[in-house]
Amino acid sequence: MQKKAASVSRIIATIINECRLFLKDIAGLSLLLLMPIVLTVIMALIQDAPFREYQNITFDVLWVDNDHGQLAKKLQEDFSQAKQFHLVTSVDDKVLDDAAVKALVQKGKYQIGIVIPNGLSAEVINSANQIANDIGSKIGAPGKLPQRESRPGNDIQVYFDPAAKQTFKLSIMNALEKFTTKSEAELTLSRLAKTMKSQDGNANDSVNIDLQNRLRAVGIREASPVSASIYGATNSVQHNVPAWAIFGLFFIIIPIAGNMIGEREDGSLTRLKLIPGSYFDILFGKLFFYVMVGVVQFYLMLQAGVYLLPHLGLPALYMGHAPISLFITAAVISLTATSYGVLIGTVFRTANQALPFGSISIVILSAIGGIWVPIQILPHALQQLAKVSPLHWALDIINDLFLRNGSFYGILPKLSLLLGFSAVFFIIAGIVEKRRKR
Repeated sequence: MQKKAASVSRIIATIINECRLFLKDIAGLSLLLLMPIVLTVIMALIQDAPFREYQNITFDVLWVDNDHGQLAKKLQEDFSQAKQFHLVTSVDDKVLDDAAVKALVQKGKYQIGIVIPNGLSAEVINSANQIANDIGSKIGAPGKLPQRESRPGNDIQVYFDPAAKQTFKLSIMNALEKFTTKSEAELTLSRLAKTMKSQDGNANDSVNIDLQNRLRAVGIREASPVSASIYGATNSVQHNVPAWAIFGLFFIIIPIAGNMIGEREDGSLTRLKLIPGSYFDILFGKLFFYVMVGVVQFYLMLQAGVYLLPHLGLPALYMGHAPISLFITAAVISLTATSYGVLIGTVFRTANQALPFGSISIVILSAIGGIWVPIQILPHALQQLAKVSPLHWALDIINDLFLRNGSFYGILPKLSLLLGFSAVFFIIAGIVEKRRKR
């Protein structure tokens, strides 16, 4: 009986002790409770977007009309009236042409570009004449409309940002298919109404079936804004491996923050500070070491996509044709992640504060940065918020190199942004540590 009472006493004492430890670190307890709430709210907003299936989202669509015919005007009218699309016919006061559309979409400045080919309306009218003549011969209606052989190659060209996800493409292509089918049907039926003056009520079902099968003069073809070899790499591996490699790289903040807090607690940081010189020298040494670790980690994850995934039945990762630019990018991304880890390890005093905030903040930054879902389908406010996430810019740079055929000078502005993030994190960490009171 006494042993049982003693055991209960030890359990109660342990509970009381843990409560005291938690109460000593109110900031850590608050972060432990509040950060999951923030994560829940952010993820609810983000994950709501795919369930809406792009229905309540407006996309800027580059529009080039080389036809100027009835069907092209009808298509433009329908697209302009749709809430999902905003047609852009000129950029920087310059009317768009095919080359401009390809260039803007390739650079990722616009997600979609549509080019209406010359002669599209004439092909639809010719198809309507063929259908009217066939129906007329079956129901005995008089008249013979002019017709010719159908001419292939009148497909509407649709260009997508090479970094666009496949689900995004399918949703947009389905919407385009509905618009073009509707416009073609209306134009064809109006042509029939003007030319067919009588109709036999005994017309059989084969006429209707024939009409449905023949009403396909307009084709929609996804075209590549970049070379075929690069464009062919837009698969699940190409999108997911770099995204999750960046996500994994940023989790280097966990060991960095943990080590820095441990150094303060065991006194080793104090001994380092006793060495003559600036504390920024100490931070620079930490940065250099962890940047090298991050670069190695990043390349290992990419190499898994190149060599391991093909053995599992998946395509191999295409790593672009700019290895030097890729190495510089990996180093800059690793520097940004390391600087953020140093900031977390400096600002927070205990592991209970740093680790929950650091890990959950990375999940939030990756979610709003396009690692999980395309930012194009997010609410407008979250799309703007994505710009404060370094993971968004890191993924955009990798997409430039791997998918958009980007050059070093093309990615330089985005690299500068990441270096700006690093500098801000690094400077704040240095200032906070220098002013810390012991």
